[in-house]
Amino acid sequence: MSRDADVIVVGAGLAGLVATHELVKAGRTVLLVDQENAENLGGQAFWSLGGLFLVDSPEQRRMGIKDSYELAMQDWMGSAGFDREREDHWGRQWARAYVQFAAGEKRAYLHELGLKVMPNVGWAERGSGSATGHGNSVPRFHITWGTGPEVVRVFREPVLASADRGLVTFKYRHQVDELIVENGAAVGVRGTVLAPSTEARGVKSNRTPAGEFELRAQAVIVTSGGIGGNPDLVKANWPVERLGRAPERMITGVPAHVDGRMLGITESAGGNIVNRDRMWHYTEGIVNWDPIWPNHAIRVIPGPSSLWLDATGKRLPVPLFPGFDTLATLQYILGTGHDHTWYILTQSIIEKEFALSGSEQNPDMTGKDLKLLLGRVKKGATGPVEAFKQHGEDFVVRDNLRDLVDGMNAINPGPPLDYEQVEREVVARDREMDNAYSKDMQVMAIRNARSYLPDKVTRVAKPHKLQDPAHGPMIAVRLNLLTRKTLGGLETNLDSQVIRPDGSAFDGLYAAGEVAGFGGGGVHGYNALEGTFLGGCIFSGRAAGRALARDLG
Repeated sequence: MSRDADVIVVGAGLAGLVATHELVKAGRTVLLVDQENAENLGGQAFWSLGGLFLVDSPEQRRMGIKDSYELAMQDWMGSAGFDREREDHWGRQWARAYVQFAAGEKRAYLHELGLKVMPNVGWAERGSGSATGHGNSVPRFHITWGTGPEVVRVFREPVLASADRGLVTFKYRHQVDELIVENGAAVGVRGTVLAPSTEARGVKSNRTPAGEFELRAQAVIVTSGGIGGNPDLVKANWPVERLGRAPERMITGVPAHVDGRMLGITESAGGNIVNRDRMWHYTEGIVNWDPIWPNHAIRVIPGPSSLWLDATGKRLPVPLFPGFDTLATLQYILGTGHDHTWYILTQSIIEKEFALSGSEQNPDMTGKDLKLLLGRVKKGATGPVEAFKQHGEDFVVRDNLRDLVDGMNAINPGPPLDYEQVEREVVARDREMDNAYSKDMQVMAIRNARSYLPDKVTRVAKPHKLQDPAHGPMIAVRLNLLTRKTLGGLETNLDSQVIRPDGSAFDGLYAAGEVAGFGGGGVHGYNALEGTFLGGCIFSGRAAGRALARDLG
């Protein structure tokens, strides 16, 4: 049987581009198959903030951060909580290998491709309050200069150049419906040619059949992403025993094409899915006032100062502060019986502490505009944040607390907020601001954050009372739950080769990126340290490409 290429890569997102890049470096030919059009090359990574998890980097050392492989592994394992003998077998090995990569050659590998990171290092997922528990002990969130589009570019350009040399062929609008398996080995794909689409990147496209196709190769790499754009699949896999009931309403943090189809298709062909109940969803979602995909959500990346209230007006318990422990906060919120919460903050806090996730929400860093970037240290919120404050349906701005609560109730989907309850929480928090010390753990966290110079200068507002008119107006933000990442997936060994249910390697079949739980079917375990998703796509895609470049006949 004749072959159309050495390797077929299913999914033209970041992991697929990385795998293709490694294959063509070795002179292999690749068919890159994707159900979307050419506008979507790079997939979900294009929309990201471009955060990368690095350990003991030059940027950290210049900031006075003392990091190490040992500390990072302590944080990773404390967050992952691996506790499943079979399902976590490869995840544990991927975790060690990935942290070694992040502490070793990852930065140089990307730098050689032309990727640069910003000098200040962010502190994401500050954790559960224990040295051995979830969270980053030190700042490790390195934002790419150019954000997600730049991460995509450094792999897209060499792949396109290889296409000009005849090593890569793109098959857009090709929806894979079946993996071809012969004599126990994956040898190709079959599926539906979809009608042409001229939709812009991220916009939902048609699924109108226009033909059929069959393609063959020596091996297939599945890099099709997770399930975050498929609310039905998210709910079907929801970990009720661990997180509680599935939310009635979630907004969507990824495009509709992140549909999880290839997970079921690969499982039907004989691949093993593990940890399908592990997922990563955010609690600080706001409805995009200028949407691109259906039910489009944007995540607020918060500093530590906003007062966080549940749907009944009660303050979230310690240590569920903004930016600390995402999944523990999600579990608490679901336990209230409601799907929304509230931030109460001030103009001073929103100006310094509110960032929005997504390349399109950060035009200064995405566009590499240094002049615009320097504007962040001036008075006033960034343009995108100010636009949400003015146009976003989740924002309320008032001059005093009484009017603010009235405004919150005007958009409240849950029980009416009692003014006296909200006032008690605000006043109690504000009383803790009279001294440079406090028993309030969140106030301690604010002061701790400001001991890290980049946070003090650019990220964390000077402690102040929420009702201080000098820092007004007061602002409330209704926060929604939003879908994002799949932490489980196709089980793979350290070469990204798919594993069968009996533990054997699936000949000719590989998987990388989110569809493989970013490596092994769950490199993150139950939690994630942030800045790890793009890196997981890069590391697992690189492993798949290099393994096949080495082993193909």
